[in-house]
Order: sequence, then structure tokens, then C-alpha cells
Amino acid sequence: MNFPVKIIEDGLVARVARVAEVAARHADAVDIEGRFPREAVDAMKAERLLGIQVPRQLGGESASTTEIAELCSMLGQACAASAMVFAMHHIKLSSLVEHGAESEWHRSLMRGIAADQLLIASATTEGGIGGNLRNSICAIEIDGDTCRLEKDATVISYGSHADAILITSRAHPQAASSDQVLTAFLKDQYTLEKTHVWNTLGMRGTCSDGFLFKGQAPARQILPKPFAEIAAQSMLASSHLLWSGVWYGIAVDAVARAQAFVRAAARKAPDAQPPGALRLAEVSNLLQMVKSNVVAGLKAYDDAKSDPDRLSSMGFAVAMNNVKIASSETILEIVNHAMLICGIMGYKNGTPFSLGRHLRDAHSAQLMISNDRILANTSSMLLVHKQDTSLLG
Repeated sequence: MNFPVKIIEDGLVARVARVAEVAARHADAVDIEGRFPREAVDAMKAERLLGIQVPRQLGGESASTTEIAELCSMLGQACAASAMVFAMHHIKLSSLVEHGAESEWHRSLMRGIAADQLLIASATTEGGIGGNLRNSICAIEIDGDTCRLEKDATVISYGSHADAILITSRAHPQAASSDQVLTAFLKDQYTLEKTHVWNTLGMRGTCSDGFLFKGQAPARQILPKPFAEIAAQSMLASSHLLWSGVWYGIAVDAVARAQAFVRAAARKAPDAQPPGALRLAEVSNLLQMVKSNVVAGLKAYDDAKSDPDRLSSMGFAVAMNNVKIASSETILEIVNHAMLICGIMGYKNGTPFSLGRHLRDAHSAQLMISNDRILANTSSMLLVHKQDTSLLG
């Protein structure tokens, strides 16, 4: 997305470019075999990218959401599954960074993430509630200084490969379903019994199997702030913005392949406008719309970040929801346009213009979190809130 000078100064672009090169080499194998992108994640760790969001005083690099979104888009151009693992790790890390600073245990965890490049997974879905992350059936039980949790987690992306899991639950057995907490469990503090296998159309390398989670840990590992506050003030924005960065990256690579196809056709017949040239102009316009949408969302988050009331407002939630909806719907249109430009060479696997993986990965965008669920939430908020339509933001 070509954001800021600071990324170049910090060398993050060069580091991520090296990871993207590794990810691209293995992207087709990761997709075909439905396996974890181990090579790409190992490269992320070698380049020390998993701790960049951690504050400098805790051993990280204080990378911003805008910077991380740019890195997600770079990885998304190489391997969407690798990019999504990177994005989801940093979405969970944002919860620690924004809401765990007052807890010595969570500060220690952040130091560990930066020092040891720990990979963090998320467990917010649950049997009986699906993807409604703001409700839980399971409840954490606190016995003295110890907490215990059992959860039927229908999806834990890369759960078998994570070093820690941040997991939602009701705050106690008598709590309402929306009275939730977020708890960090380290790998040696839980067991995972696989209940569902991730055999999907796209995003196959995220290995988002379902598990029965059973964990026991010191109660101090429960984040000190309610999950409602965490979700509204960091998780909502970071999810929609970093996911959108990944999807934008998929779209960028699809358009690049389409552009290369049209250029090749133009070289063969320099006196005639090549087939697909007009569609290429159309898809370039769509790509710019997605970029503008994501950049505006990142700016809105940056502007609101220092104001907890603004972060928790309906207006901010509507704005972030709209970023996600627009990005996730437009990416499919972009990849489909690119497929039409490349024709049979885009439809076939194993060509320089192949787009099957891009198209299948792009279909995940409307399902993570379901656009229908997001639109329903937005429609409820718009009953009582007037949308901000100022061009000045």
C-alpha cells in the first residue's frame, strides 16, 4: 500500500520481502497439501517479525497498525495463508499491547513474544454460537490463584502450531453470555483434542481446525480488562484492517498477473489493442478503491487511538465495519476481473497467470466474520446513530 517512510527506515520492508520470497516459493504446496506454511513462519521468526508490535521498552519495535497492514499486504501478494497467519497473530498481539500493559504477567508475555518469537493464536468461536465472538457459552472457573477452562472451539487457526492461545469465555459460571474475559494460556498449560478438520476451498494453510480446549493456568493470566472493552477498542479495528491488508495483497498480485498477461499480448501484436486492456483499466480502478478504503480506515483508527470513548463509539464501529465489508466484497470482483483478462491461462493451474488460488482464498473474506452478521450489527447501530459523511473525517 506504500505507506510511510518509517517502515523503510526500520528495514521492515526488506525483512518482509525476504519472508515473502520464501512464502511465494511454497504457496502452491501449502494450498494443495492444506498444510501449515512452516517455511514462511520460520522465516518470520528468523526476521524477528512476530514481536514488532511489542513496545520498545519490552523488547519490540513499537510497529503501528498501519505498518503491520502494509506488511500483511506484502505477504498477501506471495501467499495468502502465510499472510493471514501473520495478521491473526498481530490481531491477538494488539489485545495484549493495548490492554495488558498494566499487568506484570502480560508485560512478561510480551517480552517473551519479542525475545523468543512466540506465535499467538486465537480461540473466540465456539460450538453453539458460531462466529459470534461477543458471546460465550463456556465459563472460566477460578479456584484461588488458579483458573480452569474447557471450551468447544470450533475453529482455532493454526492451533496445533501456536506457542500460546488467547481465548474468550464468560467471566464466571454465573455470568451472562456477553460478560466475557480474555485469557492467555501458554502451550504447556493446555491440551487440544481435534474435533473438526480444516479441509476448505481456500486459506487452507491457516489450518483452522476445531478443538476441545482444556486449560489450567494461574488466574493472573486473565487480561485485566473486560473482553467487551478489548473487542471494541482494539480487536474490532485491528481485525478488519489487517485482514483487509491481506485481501488487498491478494488483489494486488491478481492484478499484477493480469497486467503481465495484457503486456505479453501487446508485445505479440503491437499494432492492435490487446484483449483485456479495457478490463485491466477497470480492475485498476477497483484496486485503487480498495486501497483508498483501507488507508482511510487506518487513518481513522490512528486518529481515534488515543480516545477510548471514540474507539468504543457507534460511529467508529460503523466505520470499521464498512471498511471490512467494502474490502471483502470488492476483492472478489477484482480477482474475477483478472481471471477474465487472463482467460484460460488464469483458469489453468501451473501457469504464470494462474488465479485459482487467489480466487479461492478471496472467498474467505466475506466469511471472516460473516458479512451478514456485520451488516446486521451495522444496521442496528444506524437506527440510533447518524453516519459521519464529512470528507474531512
